[in-house]
Amino acid sequence: MATDHIRYDVLARDALRGVLKHVLADAAEHGLPGEHHFYITFLSKAEGVKISPRLLSQYPQEMTVILQHQFWDLVVTDDRFEVGLSFNGIPERLVIPFSAIKSFFDPSVQFGLQFEPVDEPTAEAEAPVETLPVTAAPETPAEAGDEPVKQGEGAEVVRLDRFRKK
Repeated sequence: MATDHIRYDVLARDALRGVLKHVLADAAEHGLPGEHHFYITFLSKAEGVKISPRLLSQYPQEMTVILQHQFWDLVVTDDRFEVGLSFNGIPERLVIPFSAIKSFFDPSVQFGLQFEPVDEPTAEAEAPVETLPVTAAPETPAEAGDEPVKQGEGAEVVRLDRFRKK
């Protein structure tokens, strides 16, 4: 078999991450249209991920967040997104590089993307984990007392293979 000097796999992966970036940037600017909402699974210890020590201890390998009703201050840059979410009534700020994302799923239209990890740390050379302190966020009446669904509290983590045509 010939050697792929062009690296089509990398080009395709980057193009699909561009779809994810575009969708999140649009949501940051205009909000979520219609019934769209996003399940985003990422590697908790990937380089550049910033989550609180509390969340890291609960989700030491990977974590799934849902962007639907209660999120705030969504910021999208070329290499990551940042978002405010509430977990058990505690507001948190998460920083998630696109390279740390394992999967993206929008159940409203049954659309999903699955990514191979980029430079996943090995046991010998594990990337340092940066944690963030809990930050307060203003609660609006719609956010007060409402909790987003998160993995382990009634949400079903869906394998994207389940929706692929065989």
